Amino acid sequence: MQTSEELKNVVKEKYGEIAVSTPQSGCCGTTSSCCGDSSNVEFVMIGDEYKNLSGYVADADLGLGCGVPTEFAGIKKGDTVVDLGSGAGNDVFVVRAIIGEEGKVIGIDMTEQMIEKANRNNAKLGYNNVEFKLGDIEAMPLENNIADVIVSNCVLNLVPDKVKAFNEMYRVLKPGAHFCVSDIVIQGEMSEELKHSAAMYTGCVSGAIEQEEYLKIIDEVGFKNIEIKKSKRIALPDDLLQKYLTEQGIKEYKENLKGIFSITVVGYKL
Repeated sequence: MQTSEELKNVVKEKYGEIAVSTPQSGCCGTTSSCCGDSSNVEFVMIGDEYKNLSGYVADADLGLGCGVPTEFAGIKKGDTVVDLGSGAGNDVFVVRAIIGEEGKVIGIDMTEQMIEKANRNNAKLGYNNVEFKLGDIEAMPLENNIADVIVSNCVLNLVPDKVKAFNEMYRVLKPGAHFCVSDIVIQGEMSEELKHSAAMYTGCVSGAIEQEEYLKIIDEVGFKNIEIKKSKRIALPDDLLQKYLTEQGIKEYKENLKGIFSITVVGYKL
């Protein structure tokens, strides 16, 4: 079994490769490493939804998301917003269109290549209130009580220590502020083989935890008024499972895992 540090290195390497390549691939992109081709899955691609949003920047959309967290984030003009796992800046630039010049948006990513790509994208746009920081979600390079809203898109499932991540989110949010994240969770039991597949981990699947456990972590950290705003089922095609799992592993997956879901959840620091 890989350690937390080894898993982080796997993610850094994978997403570093994505940052410097042109095809869209990643969590639930068009050539997804976890979801397969969108025509073969129950989960509907979110790309078209993004393209209709104000602030959308095609060069920043690497197809890595599993939802549209800004849809339910309640972001207002003038807010300070933090985007965790900001990648090339896709959600950051959508947020910037909402907060206007009066607010601020900070993107945090642990992959240097993503930060470089995001900064290049921002340089073309010329936004002075957009900042990208290299950092770890489990130990954010941010002061206490600075954010009105925290968003994240298909990232927290990749974080080995989710308790630390949500504790950091609580620390960074202002009293009365909230988060809205889209993430991958499971219902049922994941097979050991699937859990330990590094390839499936970077595809957002094997890093996911049971939905009830996910919500329990959020509650125990201290967040209130926790609510799932949206939920979509994701089906992994057989040809993808055959690529990464043994015959026995596929059997265990189908017998024990009730489903993989993309959820968008909110919680408040009261």
